[in-house]
Amino acid sequence: MAFSFFGGVHPKENKFYACDKPIQEFPEPDILVISMSQHIGAPCKPLVKKGDMVTVGQKIGDNQGLCVPVHASVSGKVKSVEARAHTNGTTTMSVVIENDHLGTLCEDCKPRTQEEVDALTPEELMNIIREGGIVGMGGATFPTHVKLSSGLGKVDTIIVNAGECEPYITSDDRLCREMPAELISGLKIIMKILGLNTAHIGIEDNKPEAAKALQAQLCDADGITVDVLPAKYPQGAEKQLIYAVTGREVPSGGLPAAVGCAVFNAATCKAIHDVVYEGMPLIKRVVTVSGDIVMEPKNLLVPIGTSFNDLLEAVGHSENPYKVISGGPMMGATQYDLSAPTIKGVNAVTILGRKNKYAVERAQCLRCGKCIDACPMKLMPVLMYKALQSGEVEEMKAVHMMDCIECGCCAYTCPASVPLVLAFRSGKQVIRNAAAAAKK
Repeated sequence: MAFSFFGGVHPKENKFYACDKPIQEFPEPDILVISMSQHIGAPCKPLVKKGDMVTVGQKIGDNQGLCVPVHASVSGKVKSVEARAHTNGTTTMSVVIENDHLGTLCEDCKPRTQEEVDALTPEELMNIIREGGIVGMGGATFPTHVKLSSGLGKVDTIIVNAGECEPYITSDDRLCREMPAELISGLKIIMKILGLNTAHIGIEDNKPEAAKALQAQLCDADGITVDVLPAKYPQGAEKQLIYAVTGREVPSGGLPAAVGCAVFNAATCKAIHDVVYEGMPLIKRVVTVSGDIVMEPKNLLVPIGTSFNDLLEAVGHSENPYKVISGGPMMGATQYDLSAPTIKGVNAVTILGRKNKYAVERAQCLRCGKCIDACPMKLMPVLMYKALQSGEVEEMKAVHMMDCIECGCCAYTCPASVPLVLAFRSGKQVIRNAAAAAKK
């Protein structure tokens, strides 16, 4: 049965712009910028230098610890290795590749037969996933091999996140419709690694075609259930999805493994299939390019390293954008430099016009309590905002600010337009800085 998580909101979905647009291959740009920081953890160190020739799928960056490698998404010449703009608003070390448009494939990228895959051990599969640079592709970008290894012996329930609850975004919807076999193939690899015979695919009921496509690929022997859930934001948030599918509640400060669950994005499952069966690392991903001023919304299969500018040019817009967002309007990051490249966690580029320009100078909390009713984490944003204004770290910790998932439900419901999510992001960073200083 489906459980309804606490709180949440129902923003206008606006998926009609792109939901019926089939995935198109995006033409490879002449210049691609491959960031060395595309995952949670230590940034990669470049393995190539200016003047080197690279091939499609070649590893061009790696590091030790919590890290996965990055690969060239095209063949060509390394134009430079330098700091470039990043989607997070900073600059990061990047490898700039001048595309030769030959598509020369790296000799390490070799497909495997079903027999070869069947013979692989869980440890070997996790190493292949690590070497393929696979991360959580819903936006979190946590290294997938680490999630798998940490779940061994602890997880009894696998959930695929196909919820895609953010407005405008339809990339996972199209992936489920057009590539359900590959998605399920990747899920079965996850099941093998974790030693489980059952799994769930959680998807909202506003994606009936995607649900049908997935169900059509399954049989009773697969042990996989497609759970169609009532549409509510943020259904795709990890903890809310776990509760919606299993009724289990992840404790404050805890991880999904604490309640025996592991959650993997739909696109991540497809990427696992690609690297295990096709031998292709994560060098492309489906990106929805949509918005209320976009002339031709599209779902594009984009080489990693393509700039936001290139994607805007591909769809056109009827007026100068007021805001360009990496991701969706609820949780996405506004972009200040459109030369920034797409990275593994970019599932959408949302382009909004000036009618979305609303701001209140010196916004003041009205203490109406709407944010409390909306918070899916059962927090009290009104008290969190007050604690932030006090500047006291212990007060911020006392109201569980670190449990905020930055979903934006509070800001969406706030009649005073208080920038709550921005405030809480700042507060969480203050707490992290204080913790780091205490360790010195």
